[in-house]
Amino acid sequence: MDRLKKNNEVAGFKFATVGVLYAVLLAFAVLVVWERLNGAESNVAMEAGAAATIYRLADGMGNIAGVELRDAITVYLNAVITENWPAMERGDESPIAIRALDAVYSALLRHEPVDQRGAAVLAVGLRQLDVVTQTRRARVVEALRTVPGIVWLVLFFGAYVTIGFTFFFGTENLREQVLMTGALSVVIFLGLLTIIAIDHPFAGSIKVLPEPFEAVLSDFGESPKR
Repeated sequence: MDRLKKNNEVAGFKFATVGVLYAVLLAFAVLVVWERLNGAESNVAMEAGAAATIYRLADGMGNIAGVELRDAITVYLNAVITENWPAMERGDESPIAIRALDAVYSALLRHEPVDQRGAAVLAVGLRQLDVVTQTRRARVVEALRTVPGIVWLVLFFGAYVTIGFTFFFGTENLREQVLMTGALSVVIFLGLLTIIAIDHPFAGSIKVLPEPFEAVLSDFGESPKR
């Protein structure tokens, strides 16, 4: 106790440096995974919105072409919900959803406009389908990415060092020392738990759900298939 108390002043400066460095690293990791979760939610909403626009544009493509396009986009939305989402939870891709998207392209490209209005509808439909494709690719990539192993190593090693540093302080009241060390450990643990919980945007307890796609199907009187 006497030897530790003599080092309290020097240890305090060193502990402050270690604590600040680890706090910055932990906050940066939390911010990165949180922004990725928000980005995944935005991409899902944009993809669902573009799919809804394509569904509405089908009314301007004639009876046969319009029905084919509506059916194709409905099949795609159901494939995203029933096939793509479970696959993303496993960190995988769904071939059924890929084929469903190809069918949407085929249905749209088979449309042969006969006037300027039809050409405009086709052009807007292709732009919206491009949005669907890009946001879908971003969604799949976000589902596959995780925090690199080296970052986890630094985070857990930093937690070990930061908490271990508290044992180099000499205090006469053991109860207060235990409470302070315990409080610090809980705060660090909660930070790491937050990163673990939202590391995978489409899996775990906190994840992005396919609710926007289900809402689009419901808006057009279609029941999501599960």
